[in-house]
Amino acid sequence: MSRRALRRLRGEQRGQEGPGLGELGLDPGPERAREGGPPPAPGKGPRGPSRAGVSNRFELIPAEEESEDEPAAGEERPDTRLSEQDTAGGSQEGSKDRSKEGAVPEETDGDGHREGQEAEQQDRALATSNKPRKKKKKRKTKKNSAGETVEDNELEDIDSLLERIEDPRLAPQSQGGVTTDSRPLLYVEHRNLNPENELKRYFGARAVLGDQRPRQRQRQYVRSMWLTAPKNTWPRYSKTGITMQLLDTRRGVQHFTFEHHRDYQQVQFKFLDAVESMDPNNIVLLLQMNPYHVDSLLQLSDVCRMQEDQEMARDLIERALYSLECAFHPVFSLTSGTCRLDYRRPENRAFFLALFKHLMFLEKRGCPRTALEFCKLILSLDPENDPLCVLLLIDFLSLRAREYTFLTRLFQEWESHRNLSQLPNFAFSVPLAYFFLSQQEERPELERSQARERAARLIQLALIMFPSVLMPLLDHCSVQPDARVASHPFFGLNAQISQSPALNQLTSLYVGRTHALWKDPAVMAWLEPHVHEVLRMVEAQDALVQEAEHKRKIRYQSAPRNIYRHIILSEMKEATAALPLEVTSQPVMGFDPLPPLDSIVSYTRPERTSHPSNESTLSLFFRSLLPNFNLQGDIRHDGDDEAGAAQDLNQGVNRLMAAMRDMLANIQFQEPPRDDNPEGDGDWD
Repeated sequence: MSRRALRRLRGEQRGQEGPGLGELGLDPGPERAREGGPPPAPGKGPRGPSRAGVSNRFELIPAEEESEDEPAAGEERPDTRLSEQDTAGGSQEGSKDRSKEGAVPEETDGDGHREGQEAEQQDRALATSNKPRKKKKKRKTKKNSAGETVEDNELEDIDSLLERIEDPRLAPQSQGGVTTDSRPLLYVEHRNLNPENELKRYFGARAVLGDQRPRQRQRQYVRSMWLTAPKNTWPRYSKTGITMQLLDTRRGVQHFTFEHHRDYQQVQFKFLDAVESMDPNNIVLLLQMNPYHVDSLLQLSDVCRMQEDQEMARDLIERALYSLECAFHPVFSLTSGTCRLDYRRPENRAFFLALFKHLMFLEKRGCPRTALEFCKLILSLDPENDPLCVLLLIDFLSLRAREYTFLTRLFQEWESHRNLSQLPNFAFSVPLAYFFLSQQEERPELERSQARERAARLIQLALIMFPSVLMPLLDHCSVQPDARVASHPFFGLNAQISQSPALNQLTSLYVGRTHALWKDPAVMAWLEPHVHEVLRMVEAQDALVQEAEHKRKIRYQSAPRNIYRHIILSEMKEATAALPLEVTSQPVMGFDPLPPLDSIVSYTRPERTSHPSNESTLSLFFRSLLPNFNLQGDIRHDGDDEAGAAQDLNQGVNRLMAAMRDMLANIQFQEPPRDDNPEGDGDWD
């Protein structure tokens, strides 16, 4: 506070009499007593009448002049604190002026004492308020889309945390240099089941979503699903008659099954009739009445795919998955890896097939990471039996998605009890994954060298065990081998002819599916010295070469049924051509290819009653024209009820007439060319 303001406070400006702190609402308290000033009069304190001539007691403290006399921030003024002499002198002058007006008796009540303490505190506050204050720096804040403020420090912490999570160098590693993961091997992440998330990482959200965001606000409410995203073009969903039941729980593994209610069974019987008619239009009519019948959706999807309508085929598969997911049991989990479904039950097969066909569409669409997640989901439903044999596919998807660590971990954990090295796809894909790991510069040098050594050892074992893979692989990659490799009998045509048909199917499937991954020049440069090293071991008659030849003769005599089922679903030309005659000669339906021989049937289709000996010649003629026509199919054999028999006969005649009308309506006559065309093309010269 400036000295001029303090004088105004004490009433010393221009000969004005000091009004006293009591009249200003401030009680000097004990300081006034020490300085010798008289105590205030009773009742004349802050609540008493103010000094005459002063209308507003706060006018004595002008804020403008005080602000002018305040020093700048950081400067120290000599008069910020009053010395004891100035304070004593000022108090004596004030006491003399007050003595002229008359003595004021001392206030002895408790209120005066409390008011004196409050005045002392206000004096201290006025003295300390003139000290220079340090300005605090304000943290910059940002507003997110929800309108909430987020501090920069918090954003930096979140970004650093995400970088630590995504950094492969910070992942826990074992002593062997292979990254370890505490989660189960077949753990499925929900975010990886959505192909849009993968496409956003490749092309950005704006390119993927486009103008879909405003449309979603106007979209009607649909149930949120994990496997598929419901579309507005789909029919309204209602309960189809499919439910899922929990059978039992053994050793922490839960076994579920789908069940068909009576109404759904009737629709299933109609679907089987439509399939036997060999007319896709009958399936379309059935779907119009039952838009979420799963087997009809699967079968019609195959028809659309054969007609090159890939978009409609994929849409039908997604609708089938949506129908099945709506029937999930509340305890059924897609991510835990501990839920099982038995493929031997016909009700469960549709879920396996829909997942497999969906992942094939995802792989063709360019979403290998999402397809790998669906492949893990299929394998987790029945890892012991693997009814669709997705082990022949999971290595290819892992390499395409660059999930090399997952592939090496799967090989290490399952090699002891599944003998994955005896499958050509794992024998060649695992060393290729180790080679790609050794090329990643962000990994430690020790880990890279260990991966390089493992890749060299495993690729040599693969070439020794499956020599018939090399030449077709080089042929698909358009690589001409050198003269030594091309002329050597170990890798020549004899290796392909001498192998069993079952092994030929496996090698053809692998080469036809993964040859594009071997076209990299760096991969071919890495493969070449190991091929020559294997030839050196063959010429030296190494024991490993003899042992591998013995294993090939004993094993691979015949392929199991799930491998045939996988080849049929994969539609690889190289492998399909190598299927045996007993598989290709029987009809294969898209909704249930090669059903298991030990199926667990819960309900059966009723047999049709036919009496061909009683059919007339006219009935047989119409049956030859219309395979679905049956004149006596529904006639009841009640000998005593003649009225009922006559009624059935009338129904049969009506059915015959309806069939004839249908046949005549489908007959189209070609109109002869008209000669009276006024705008003809003219005569030919």
